[in-house]
Amino acid sequence: MGTKDDDAGRSPRASAAGSGGAVSAAGTRVGVASTAVGIQRINHMPGAGSARAEAINAGRHEMLTDTLRKQILSLAERGVKRPRIGADAVCEALLTQGVDVFFGFPGGVLLPLYDVLGDYPELRHILVRHEQGAAHAADGYARACGRVGVCLGTSGPGATNLVTGIGNAMLDSVPMVAITGNVVSSLLGKDAFQEIDITGITLPCTKHNYLVSDPNDIPRVFAEAFHIARTGRPGPVHIDVTKDALMGACTAEHPTTLDLPGFKPKFEGHFRQIKLAAEEIARAERPVILAGHGVLISDATEELRELAEKAQIPVVHTLLGIGAIDERHPLSLGFVGMHGWKHANKVIQSADLLIALGMRFDDRVTGHVPTFAPYARIIHVDIDPAEIGKNVAVEIPIVGDIKRVLMALLPQIQSVAPEQRAAYLGQIAEWRAESEKTPWHGSGAWRNGQLSADFVVGAIGEASGHDATIVADVGQNQMWTARYAGFRRPNSHISSGGLGTMGYGLPAAMGAAVGRPDKETWAIVGDGGLQMTAQELMTLVQDNIPVKVALLDNRKLGMIRQWQELVYSGNYHSSNLLGPDWLKLAEAYGVAGFRASTPEEVEIAIAAARAVNGPALVHFEIAEQQNVFPMMPSGKGLSDLLEEQFEEPKQ
Repeated sequence: MGTKDDDAGRSPRASAAGSGGAVSAAGTRVGVASTAVGIQRINHMPGAGSARAEAINAGRHEMLTDTLRKQILSLAERGVKRPRIGADAVCEALLTQGVDVFFGFPGGVLLPLYDVLGDYPELRHILVRHEQGAAHAADGYARACGRVGVCLGTSGPGATNLVTGIGNAMLDSVPMVAITGNVVSSLLGKDAFQEIDITGITLPCTKHNYLVSDPNDIPRVFAEAFHIARTGRPGPVHIDVTKDALMGACTAEHPTTLDLPGFKPKFEGHFRQIKLAAEEIARAERPVILAGHGVLISDATEELRELAEKAQIPVVHTLLGIGAIDERHPLSLGFVGMHGWKHANKVIQSADLLIALGMRFDDRVTGHVPTFAPYARIIHVDIDPAEIGKNVAVEIPIVGDIKRVLMALLPQIQSVAPEQRAAYLGQIAEWRAESEKTPWHGSGAWRNGQLSADFVVGAIGEASGHDATIVADVGQNQMWTARYAGFRRPNSHISSGGLGTMGYGLPAAMGAAVGRPDKETWAIVGDGGLQMTAQELMTLVQDNIPVKVALLDNRKLGMIRQWQELVYSGNYHSSNLLGPDWLKLAEAYGVAGFRASTPEEVEIAIAAARAVNGPALVHFEIAEQQNVFPMMPSGKGLSDLLEEQFEEPKQ
């Protein structure tokens, strides 16, 4: 059924008289040749003749012809200075926000931006091979250097390809601005070529998003987006810009101040809550600090160390909290949770006070919540009030920036001599010795002379002086990296925590290497994850980004195989993974490749890769059946850890 606009836009039918044919009872013209003289043409454009219809026609014409660009070129040919357009405002905004590099992939609606990009040589554009790689690279860049990462994708599939990386940044609190192009504004909602409601898609996985159709909104929107992305609890912001906004004349200036009445993060903790926290710490006999990603985000590592030393409190950390304290520190106990160290988990379970800093009590940390930290009162400090009490009920909530809260708390903390905690710390030392001597790690040869993954990870840490930026993919390789690389400085460990994104490692390492070119960068990946984003090896070559890739190849989807062995009674399905000849693949991309399959070859291969002036890949052929232990089974708690496999699985 036609709409009122449809009826209004349709030209009246010609009368039968003089038409050269008859009209049927149904109103259909019969027996009229298409070339008949005098037939009135029917305009099927909805709302034909209306301003809306004309705008839609103009938009479709512009999508195909780039009329606006031709007008600009005509001005240039006549010696007239090119007008400032929305695309210029985008480049200016990036520079105003301190951006010097961004990761992207072009498309039709973005060509106005790429058309002017050469006029801004201060902006480095890295051409990725897939938009997901752009988002992960922006993520790794932000985590490594602390600045806002920027990625760019075109409309439709280019925009949707960014979504996984945007979601990853959202769950891990990474400051990112994702820019997408869209069709001209008059075609929005018309299902034009490569149009999709990308702002609707990204709404649940961003701190905020914008649809910009007026070029004069670009300066304000970009200023707000960067402010929101980096302020408070960081996260991704998405800006969708229509093609006509990129091409239209822009006269608006970039704002020097912002007024966002609805966005007021709380930075200072409440003094009364801080006082209560100090009193809890003074009473505690078995306190423990659980450090999360927020400690790194707020640059509070020194304050954390001061608190631990002043009150003689041991420190454990979440996966994303790795690097919050030097792992060599005598009060540092390591990584907790599903695959964390047994002694670190024991400390949580025996504590009478748990001080949680900048973490969200993820289920991989807590396990079965009713059994988590059963004897502890909990102090929880987080800048996001939504996280407090969401997963775990706490006694002392403090909303605020970790650094500022600790700075206010430290003067109220009483100094504790080491001998006052001697019995407690002595018990922990015994647990630690027991945990670290377990037979399923560190030997180099796991079983039957097969190379163990933990030995490889430890060797990379040693060879790089524990100062490299190490980016892990997701799966067994991620857990081995967290446990055995030996992290000593902040932001040297980068991994996908909340979303658990396979394929993250290589492109994120690319971004990390660009963000911290002064640090050696390693990507530790599995064969499953690398096959998802291996195309970014070409980006490393084209831009000479010197990432060293450590491929832990067990020819399996390792964590899937481990769960199928230990939880699903050895019912293996779809975990056997064929892969390419990795050295030939590396050669095809122009990447130096090396192989190690025995413990004796590991040091040589790592040294060879490190000597390459550019990207390199080392193929480590590790044991197919090596598992990550300990393991907290699904539905269990930190006291219910599996610690060994009792028999060789059959495959």
